[in-house]
Amino acid sequence: MDASKYYKIEGDKLVRTHRSCPKCGPSYFLANHYDRSSCGKCGYAVFKRKGATKRKAGRRAPRKRVKSIDG
Repeated sequence: MDASKYYKIEGDKLVRTHRSCPKCGPSYFLANHYDRSSCGKCGYAVFKRKGATKRKAGRRAPRKRVKSIDG
């Protein structure tokens, strides 16, 4: 894995670009998805708010769940 995705250098300091998992600790980063950030180790997820950021062109919204009518 390319570690340069997760850190950037500002002056003399190393700054993290991704959030870390509150359950697993600072050495585990949360993966960024279009609607959530999630930990690959423990499954912790933080859902993003709707309308908080503009979507990039070409991305679709997730499908809406429809309740089936089985009688």
